[in-house]
Amino acid sequence: MSTEPTRAPLSGVTVIGLEQAIAAPLCTRHLADLGARVIKVEQPGYGDSTRHYDTVVGGLSAHFTWLNHGKESAALDLRDADDLAVLEAMLAGADVLVSNLGPGALDRLGLGVEELTRRYPRLIIVDISGYGRGGPLDHKRAYDLLIQAEAGSCAITGTPGYPAKPGIPVADIGTALYSYSAVLAALYDRERTGRGAVVPVAMLDVVSEMMGFALNQVLHAGTEPVPVGMGSPMIAPYGAYPTSDGQTAVLGTTSDREWRRMTELMGCPELAEDPRYLHNDDRVARRGEVDAIVEQWCATRTLAEVQDAADKAGIGNARLNGVRELAEHPQLRERGRWREIGTPSGPVPALLPPGTARDWPVTNGSVPALGAHTDAIRAEFAPRVPQPSET
Repeated sequence: MSTEPTRAPLSGVTVIGLEQAIAAPLCTRHLADLGARVIKVEQPGYGDSTRHYDTVVGGLSAHFTWLNHGKESAALDLRDADDLAVLEAMLAGADVLVSNLGPGALDRLGLGVEELTRRYPRLIIVDISGYGRGGPLDHKRAYDLLIQAEAGSCAITGTPGYPAKPGIPVADIGTALYSYSAVLAALYDRERTGRGAVVPVAMLDVVSEMMGFALNQVLHAGTEPVPVGMGSPMIAPYGAYPTSDGQTAVLGTTSDREWRRMTELMGCPELAEDPRYLHNDDRVARRGEVDAIVEQWCATRTLAEVQDAADKAGIGNARLNGVRELAEHPQLRERGRWREIGTPSGPVPALLPPGTARDWPVTNGSVPALGAHTDAIRAEFAPRVPQPSET
C-alpha cells in the first residue's frame, strides 16, 4: 500500500471567478474544497456585493464567509487596460472560467464567449445568466427571488393565496451545483479530447428543471399544484403535526404501503381499506381529513413517543428544528462534519463539503480580505514584454 499523501482531486487546476452573489461563488468554492486554485476577481474598493450584507462573522458577512473560503482575491479594475491585461494573462494559463456578471458584461470587456473560445481553446467557460442568451428576457438582471417567481416556484410554496419564497435560495444554489457538476464533466471530457467547453447555465432553466413534477401535473392533468405549507401538494399525509409537549413532529408516507403501516401505528388499521383513503391521490383529495386524523394522534403524545413509534413502524419522521438546533445538531457534531477555516479576524467553524471521497483531502482555506492577493497576482501574471532580441 502506498504511503504517499493523497492529493486533492483538483490539485493543479486553476479557476478564475468573475463572480458575485451566490451562484458562481458557491460553484467555485466547491472547486476550491477539492483542491483547485480559485482566483476571485473583484471590483477594487467594493468587491463582491455579499461582502456588505452584514458583519456577523468577525466583521465579515455570513454570506461571504460561507461562499468564499479557500480563494485568492484579486482586486482588478477591468476597465483599466493594464488590469485587463493581467486578467487575460490569467485566462491564458487557467483551466476554468466561471462568470455570473450582469448581462453583456463580458462582451463589453472584449471577452465574449466566442472570443474566449477562439483565444483559449482548452479553457472551460461556465457562463451563468438569469434567463439564458436569446429570448425576450435575456437582458434582465436576475436574483434568486426574481427567478423563483418567474419559474413558478413561489406559487407552489406557502399556502393558497399566500405564495412564499423558500428560505434557502434554491435558484442560486441549484445553479451553483449544476455549474459545479458541469465543470467536473468538462474537465473529464478535456482529458479525452484536449478541448475546453462552453457551458451556458441559465437560472431559469435550473428552476424549471426542479419544477418537473409540477410541470407534468399541468402538462398532463391540466391542474395547478396547490401549495400546502409544511407538506407536498403531491403526497398525503405528509406534514408537520404539533405534539403534546409543545414540539412539532414531521411525518410522512410516500406510498400506499406506508399508509397502511401508519394506520396500524395510529391504532386505526381499518382506514387502510377505507375507499376514501385507499390510494395516495384519494388522500390528497381529502388532505384535510387525513391531516386531522394524524394531528389528533400526535396531539396526545410527546415528540419522543411519536418518533419512537414511527421508527418502529418504519415511518419517516423528524423534528421541526430552527437554525440554532441545526448549529448544535448532534448528528453533525458526532460525525465530525465541522472544520475550521481562516478569516482576517481569526478561525471560524464551517461545514465540510457534502460530496467528497473518503480518502480525498479537503482544503480548509481562508476567507480572503478584498484584494489580499492582488499584488502577488499582478506580479505572477504581469504580461511579458518582448525583449529587443525577440522583436
